[in-house]
Amino acid sequence: MGGYEDWPSYLRWHPRHIADSPAGQELADALGVPAAAANSGLVLGSVALESEETHDGVTTSRVSWQLGFGPRTRAWFLRPAGPAGPLPGILALHCHAGIKSVGAERLVDPRLVDSGIQISALQQNLYGGRPFATWLASRGFAVLAHDAFSWGSRRFDLDTPPWRTAAVVNGRKALWREAGVVPSEADLYDAAAAAHEDTVAKAAGLLGTSFAGMVAHDDLAALRVLSGLTGVDAARLGTVGFSGGGGRSLMLAALSPLVRSFVVTCMMTTYRSLFPSYVDAHSWLLQTPGLSRLGDYPELAARSTADRFLVQYALADELFPEDGMRDADALLRAQNASGRYTGSFRPGGHAFTTDMQEEAAGFLLESLSPARQVFARQNGPS
Repeated sequence: MGGYEDWPSYLRWHPRHIADSPAGQELADALGVPAAAANSGLVLGSVALESEETHDGVTTSRVSWQLGFGPRTRAWFLRPAGPAGPLPGILALHCHAGIKSVGAERLVDPRLVDSGIQISALQQNLYGGRPFATWLASRGFAVLAHDAFSWGSRRFDLDTPPWRTAAVVNGRKALWREAGVVPSEADLYDAAAAAHEDTVAKAAGLLGTSFAGMVAHDDLAALRVLSGLTGVDAARLGTVGFSGGGGRSLMLAALSPLVRSFVVTCMMTTYRSLFPSYVDAHSWLLQTPGLSRLGDYPELAARSTADRFLVQYALADELFPEDGMRDADALLRAQNASGRYTGSFRPGGHAFTTDMQEEAAGFLLESLSPARQVFARQNGPS
């Protein structure tokens, strides 16, 4: 547990997350989410500004904060350059992708990060070649993108990996040698981190939490940071994420009433459709033991108090069978007859394409408009 030696004591003495509704509390308890507000060790006034740059009409601030355990969290705060505000705030949640050497960097302009070449390749493969958080800020949002628990700045130190992880890495090294490949430091770390996630999930279970619960803890803290940043309208907050980030978007909306609108991209299905052929395709973010007792995955959306939400499906998604996505869509439509839910099916595989990004941005802009938010407060979700 390199870099997280203080994790057990944090959980032993730290209170659990207290939700604002019984439905949210059931989810928090199932995930074992620690509290992530004032009692988490995060003081909003201690959020540090490390650097700031403006490119192509977007100002990007590199910020960081210290939670009550583990390494310091690094994040990027992006908004339109020049006087503006208060703006709707969006928490942009990075995907899993089996790549933990970097986190939220995959969502920002590669010119602003040290691992620009790696980031450019990630964006090309998964985000239509676009730095999503940077682009979203150019559309008139204040965007915060942070490294989640076990990614990027919040990663584990695996210089001396546990024996199961070491065995996996040694096997991977042998395959690389046979293929004449010289792995980078990032390649080596990501190979280790992929195997180590099992160890982290086991440790989380022993400590009374879960892998997804710890990620939710970091996300709740980041949402609190976003709500307190200058120029952000705390009454107009949304979340958006692709793949594992989409699952995080759903969980966060169900855990916090601060989220008024959210988008889930390529991360929605029924549990039945995953078993048995698709179980191994997914990480511990989706498969928390006991979570299904609260209902099927799409049914978790009903635990959110958000006014509106969008789920985007890719018909040729390699990680989800079409029947599972169709069944999830039917469940969501049945539970949200008032129009709170919007489902969108598009061709293509597991990627957040530029067309999908355009749809997501338009949905969030309309959902979080001042007029709609006033209407929702007065009349409930439309």
